[in-house]
Amino acid sequence: MKNKIFPPKAKKIPKTLVAHDDVRIDNYYWLNDRENQEVLDYLHAENKYTKQMMKHTEAFQEKLFEEMKARIKEDDQSVPYKFNGYWYITRFEKGKDYPIYSRKKETLEAPEELLFDCNEMAKNHAYFKLGSISISPDNSLAAFSTDTVSRRQYIIQVKNLITGEIYPEKIKNTTGSVTWANDNQTLFYSRKDKVTLRSNSICKHKLHTKVTEDVEVYHEEDETFNTFVYKTKSRKYIVIGSSSTLTSEYRILNADTPNEAFKIFSKRERGVEYSIAHYENHFYVLTNKDGAVNFELKKTTETHTESSNWQDLLPHRKDVLLEDIEIFKDYLVVSEREQGLNKLRIMSWDGKEDYYLPFESETYTAYTGNNPDFDSEFLRYTYNSLTTPSSVIDYHFKTKTKELKKEQEVLDKNFKKENYASERIWVTARDGVKVPVSLVYRKDLKQESGNPLMLYAYGSYGSTIDPYFSTVRLSLLDRGFIYAIAHVRGGEYLGRDWYENGKLLSKMNTYYDYIDCSKYLIANNYTSEKHLYAYGGSAGGLLMGVVINLNPELYNGVLAVVPFVDVVTTMLDDTIPLTTGEYDEWGNPNDKAYYEYMKSYSPYDNVKAQDYPHLLVTTGLHDSQVQYWEPAKWVAKLRDLKTDSNRLLLYTDMDTGHGGASGRFESLKEVALEYAFILDLEGITC
Repeated sequence: MKNKIFPPKAKKIPKTLVAHDDVRIDNYYWLNDRENQEVLDYLHAENKYTKQMMKHTEAFQEKLFEEMKARIKEDDQSVPYKFNGYWYITRFEKGKDYPIYSRKKETLEAPEELLFDCNEMAKNHAYFKLGSISISPDNSLAAFSTDTVSRRQYIIQVKNLITGEIYPEKIKNTTGSVTWANDNQTLFYSRKDKVTLRSNSICKHKLHTKVTEDVEVYHEEDETFNTFVYKTKSRKYIVIGSSSTLTSEYRILNADTPNEAFKIFSKRERGVEYSIAHYENHFYVLTNKDGAVNFELKKTTETHTESSNWQDLLPHRKDVLLEDIEIFKDYLVVSEREQGLNKLRIMSWDGKEDYYLPFESETYTAYTGNNPDFDSEFLRYTYNSLTTPSSVIDYHFKTKTKELKKEQEVLDKNFKKENYASERIWVTARDGVKVPVSLVYRKDLKQESGNPLMLYAYGSYGSTIDPYFSTVRLSLLDRGFIYAIAHVRGGEYLGRDWYENGKLLSKMNTYYDYIDCSKYLIANNYTSEKHLYAYGGSAGGLLMGVVINLNPELYNGVLAVVPFVDVVTTMLDDTIPLTTGEYDEWGNPNDKAYYEYMKSYSPYDNVKAQDYPHLLVTTGLHDSQVQYWEPAKWVAKLRDLKTDSNRLLLYTDMDTGHGGASGRFESLKEVALEYAFILDLEGITC
């Protein structure tokens, strides 16, 4: 008889938490200390338990990993783009995990200049991320940033591209982005608060001077705002941006005069968002000012930038979300979203042309790519769908023709895109609102209740999860799974109102939408309760936590990746990274109304004695977005209260943070574990 494997049991140390005269007892608050050896021992014990419980799938995990890896073209490279006289290329070499960045002068036939080989840079690091590369205007220097902890605190350095020397100055605790002034000597960057990790400061660094002598040119005092810096596409202005969930503000400075003071573009107004683009003597402003919920486009001169001077260019439309613009010498390209679908609108400045690029699929994703050159005669954009690999396309404005520059290769002799089908269905939620769901599956799959189905969703911050192609997902589809994306409220799939109706005191709409989509898929024989699997990460992990408290009977298994599950305690602690900047998303629990509403759905606070689905929870010890202790506490409480014998597994990556492993293949091992967990529940073991 095999020895029974028992899960770790976290000890209880009651911690009394009081707010608004409401008392909560947190038995696992003590896990909030990554320096405590007892905490680390507990996390290691959970990892050991997960490994033991998944041991019978190890060969299957390896097979899944090799299968997913084999579909990826290992010796791959990006479509080159030209900027300031050089063609820039990112490529991968066979057997290597990290990208290699290079460039060629003027023509693609020129000798390759190696900029950065991340494989060499990543040696001796369990985690490595090259954050950004910024080339000086004279093309001789590259400012770059690296993170070797996975806490998104980047170190900025400068490399001389002529000599290969990396200058000794290291600028620590930054967001990683760097912007050059036009003098090739001055750098602007954003620095983080060491405790909260909020980007609250813009500093100026002069080459070959001590970092301690760097000058702070802007400090963001409002704790709900983050600040950032960049250069306009015209290369004329350095721009400092400050933004919260609901409000934005910008400051501008001529890039030729980096030692002068920044000027406010237009003062912040609560609830008014705007972004700016510069061309010739004007700024183009995308804004929701004056009730333009789905945003409109305005124009103003360089010398009169306050909002009172903004002139209408593209008016607000109730059913069309204006997402972005791309400016060229002769054309304006507008990225729109209507009924959930991306649209690219081409408008000539002379007013003679105004049309949309045609896309024929029922559900797809299309967005503008890297277009750094004003004078370009073509628009580069990317297109893919649930059944169509990603394609990079150049659209030529004058001839109105398309040139396919690259289609993602799927290195699988059995893969044919015509073997798969996608569709979009509309589910009527409990309040009468219709919620779209995108699905993909093999065409030879019969529609019957026995089909396994994975339902993914996110639903926060206005972040839209578009239907996109995935080679990794084929490992599910080819084993008979349906993969579905529920475009729940809280994202912006159906416009800004879709977001507004899924946050703050309307947040329950996000959760109810997901549950109602689940019920619809079951009722219409796409799947059944025994074969439905829920999947979400970060704020999507919060969604997982809520729905299994409310309707655990709908799901056989759940994947909760870096889940945000201890909402009330986290949002009451303004020392935790991101907290203050999240008030406009979740509400400020120092206000009793928001406190009570959050508490009504917070997964950790609502765990109860009931049966729960099989559950795999993953996190990273160094996560700066969702601290590891949230999922750790949640699992401990679930272990104590749940009344079933279903699997409950917690895996903590002790080397990484929110984004998981940094290598392109190492990250596939995480997916292999997740897929093996779900497939094993289905009895699929090969």
